Amino acid sequence: MNYLVEELNSLLADTVSGRLLSPLGRRLYFPKGIIAQSAEAKQGAYTANATIGMAYDQGKPLSLSVIREQIPQLKAEEALVYAPTAGIPEARTVWQDRILRHNPSLKPEQMSLPVVVPGLTAGISYMADLFLGAGDSILLSSPCWDNYELIFQDRRGAEPRAVPFFDDAGGLDMQAFKNALEEAAKTGTVRLILNFPNNPSGYAPTNAEADTLLACIQAVAQKGADTLVLCDDAYFGLFYEADCIKESLFSRLARAHERILAVKIDGPTKEDYVWGFRVGFVTFGSLGLREGHYEGLVKKLMGAIRSSVSCSNTPAQCLMLKTLRDERTRSEKEQYFTLLQRRYRRVKQFLSEHPAHPHLRPLPFNAGYFMSFRCIGISAEVLRRELLTRHGVGAVSFGEDYLRVAFSSIDEEQIPGVYQVIYDTARVLGS
Repeated sequence: MNYLVEELNSLLADTVSGRLLSPLGRRLYFPKGIIAQSAEAKQGAYTANATIGMAYDQGKPLSLSVIREQIPQLKAEEALVYAPTAGIPEARTVWQDRILRHNPSLKPEQMSLPVVVPGLTAGISYMADLFLGAGDSILLSSPCWDNYELIFQDRRGAEPRAVPFFDDAGGLDMQAFKNALEEAAKTGTVRLILNFPNNPSGYAPTNAEADTLLACIQAVAQKGADTLVLCDDAYFGLFYEADCIKESLFSRLARAHERILAVKIDGPTKEDYVWGFRVGFVTFGSLGLREGHYEGLVKKLMGAIRSSVSCSNTPAQCLMLKTLRDERTRSEKEQYFTLLQRRYRRVKQFLSEHPAHPHLRPLPFNAGYFMSFRCIGISAEVLRRELLTRHGVGAVSFGEDYLRVAFSSIDEEQIPGVYQVIYDTARVLGS
C-alpha cells in the first residue's frame, strides 16, 4: 500500500470520517507527483519552472488570437492555465466567507476549507466514491432527484433506501425519517442525503421541522451510529416563505455530534445563475474533527479529483470571483430573487383558485425552482408526453407518479395558461 494512503488512513482512523470511508475511499490519496511538485516549484523555482505541461513565452501562457478576442477581460493566467486540484485558493477562501456569511451560527473552525469540484453533481459523486461501497445503504427522499439513483446505485453499487418525504398533513414526514434512521442505525452506520430546497418538490423545511430532523439524526449518533449526512444545497437561498429555514442544516450538523460527519455540497450554479460554469464546492464539518483531520479528508477528495478530471475549470472560477466582487451583483440577485418569488406566488395563486383536481395533487412547495404534482389515476409519463406533443409544453416526469414543473423558466404572464393546459390535459387523460 502506498505510504501516503497509510498516512491518511492512520490520521483519520479514530474519527467518524475514517470509519465511514468506503473501500475506494480508503485507497484514495493525493500523490506527490506532477501536481504536488509543480505547486512546490511555483513557490521556489525562481530561475525556471519546468514542472507543468503548459507552454509559456516570457512568463505568459501561449494563447490563440480567437481565444483572446472572445475573453478580452480575462488575463491569460485567468483563462488558460490549470487550476490547483483543490481549486484556486482565493475561490476557496471567498466561498468559505460566503458560507459563513449566509450561515451566521457556523464558525470557521467547525468546517474545512471548501474544495472546488466540477459542479455539484461531481461533488455528490466524489462523496459516493469516498463513503459508499457496494451494498452500502443510503437514505434519500421519495421523490428525489433522479440522478441520485444513477450516482449511488448504478455507479457505486450502493442501495438507496427511499423515505417518504411528505406526510398527509402537508409537511415533512418526520415519523418516516425517524423510522428510517433508526432502522439504518441497527447496522452501526447511517448515510443519508438531504436536498433542501428539494428537487423535484421545491420544499424547504420550516424551522420547527429542521429542529425535529436534527434531533432525529443526533439521536442515532448518540446511540453509537456513525452518521454521514450529505447536504445537497444546490438551491440554497431561494426561500420564499418566512418560516423556511434560512441556514443550511450543515451549519447545525457540523457541530451536532462527534459521530456525525456533515458534508455541504453547494456552488454558484443556481445561486448565482451560472448553470454552465460547472463549479461547485465540497465542505466537511464534524464536531470530532480538527484541522489536521480536515486536511486529510481534503487530500482524499483531491485524490478523487486528480484521478478523474485532474482539476476544475479555471476561467469559471475566475469569473465567479469577479462576480462576487462586483458591486452590481447583490442588487441584480435581489432583482432575480424577486422575479422568481413572483412566479412562485403566481403558481400558488393559480392552485388556490383551482383547489380540487381529480388527478393532480400539488406537493407542498415553498422554495427553489420547481413544484411537482402527484398524479392520481393517470401516468405522469403519459401526461408529460401529451403535454409536449399536443400542446408544446415541456415538463419532467419522475416515474409514473410525479410531474415536475419548473416555474423558474416560465414567464410570469405565461403561468396561468401553462397550468391550465396541464390541468385540462390531465382531466382528459383521466376521463
